[in-house]
Amino acid sequence: MPKLWNDTISEHRHAVRDAVLDAAAALVHEHGPTGVTMSQLATAAGIGRATLYKYFPDVQAVLLAWHERQVGGHVQQLAAARDAAGEPLDKLAAVLRTYALIGHRHHGTDLAAGLHRGPHLAEAEQQLLALIRDLIADSAAAGDARTDVDPAELAQFCRHALGAAADLPSEAAVDRLVTVTIAAIRPQPRQ
Repeated sequence: MPKLWNDTISEHRHAVRDAVLDAAAALVHEHGPTGVTMSQLATAAGIGRATLYKYFPDVQAVLLAWHERQVGGHVQQLAAARDAAGEPLDKLAAVLRTYALIGHRHHGTDLAAGLHRGPHLAEAEQQLLALIRDLIADSAAAGDARTDVDPAELAQFCRHALGAAADLPSEAAVDRLVTVTIAAIRPQPRQ
């Protein structure tokens, strides 16, 4: 088969998959995760049910795939926040704020609770921790973060502290939480 044909098939499959995942997001928003059926997904995606079943065995598989795509997008947002900032501490602050805002905006849904398990999430969590750890290490090397605690431990601290953003009432409150978290990892004054 010519390469062009393979690219065309691959692009078509990707487009169908994206249409199904987009339909899933809309239907979950409208009906909740337990109110979505394969028939609704097929109709909303503009494909037949038989075609849908070639891509996904059931609604749960669709929702897991959609969540995996969302988590991947969040990881990309964190990398973009890092890349847009200048100094190591600014990069760290941008990543921590982005992480906290993601948690704040996406918390509280039944869907999130049901899907925050699985290997895709474990991999994303490891990427997050490595990103934060490396930024803390870079900040420490620049004299802007404490050196008396291992950067990996501080990364875990940041992740858990910023988990509280999910329950905060506003983005202003999230910003204050990020400020407090960054203050906790700054160098401690000599006594």
